[in-house]
Amino acid sequence: MVVVPLTQGASAPGGATCEGEASSTNWIRYAAAGTLAASGVFLVTGQRRLGLVTALSGAALTLIDQQEVVRKCWDMLPELLEELQGMLGKAQTAVEDLSAQSEKLRKVLSQ
Repeated sequence: MVVVPLTQGASAPGGATCEGEASSTNWIRYAAAGTLAASGVFLVTGQRRLGLVTALSGAALTLIDQQEVVRKCWDMLPELLEELQGMLGKAQTAVEDLSAQSEKLRKVLSQ
């Protein structure tokens, strides 16, 4: 009976497994998870500074483990910023229109 399913290492084209790479990634994941859990405990017990430092360490370990995801997000950043700039432009236009309408309403009500 297996309680925790064990994954097999990725196999190279020659049939050899890449166990070293898979196990190092798992250790980084375990360290990141443990560090983030410890930071939660520190924050709950009121040790804010230590909890913050521990959370930053856990986040750094997570970023090391998830390098491909970070690279994809970094590559998508310019598109996201352009979209956000467009949304801010629309919001600014809406606020200006609302301001103009409220000014007209004040003039009508003051007469």
